[in-house]
Amino acid sequence: MDDCLFCKIAERDIPCEKVYEDQDVLAFLDIHPINPGHTLVIPKKHAADISALTRADFERLMGCVHALAPIVKKAVQADGINIGMNNGGAAGQLVFHAHLHIIPRYQNDGFRHWHGNPYGNGEIRAVAEKIRSAVAN
Repeated sequence: MDDCLFCKIAERDIPCEKVYEDQDVLAFLDIHPINPGHTLVIPKKHAADISALTRADFERLMGCVHALAPIVKKAVQADGINIGMNNGGAAGQLVFHAHLHIIPRYQNDGFRHWHGNPYGNGEIRAVAEKIRSAVAN
């Protein structure tokens, strides 16, 4: 895509601090990291989000994340790792090219997780039924 930041990075039109690359996937450091070592893993082929990825492309992307996460953790001596993928503006996606975050975490690093919203009476079963019904179709 002509105006996609991550496509431009994958095509080398915009520089990045690359940490891994193969024929399908590129991994580079986030320029606005949660913590040092915060890595973005993208498919080189444009897909806006998870729903636009083929299963094979998603599996290649996750295979790369699976391999890189422990390497990043060890390299920056992190206490833990968060893996995340934002899909859609409401979920916090800022660049509309599918990507996963490998976020090194440290005890007391100040990064806050999301809060939970408990289900109302009977709501959990209704939501589960909607999902089960959609899976069955």
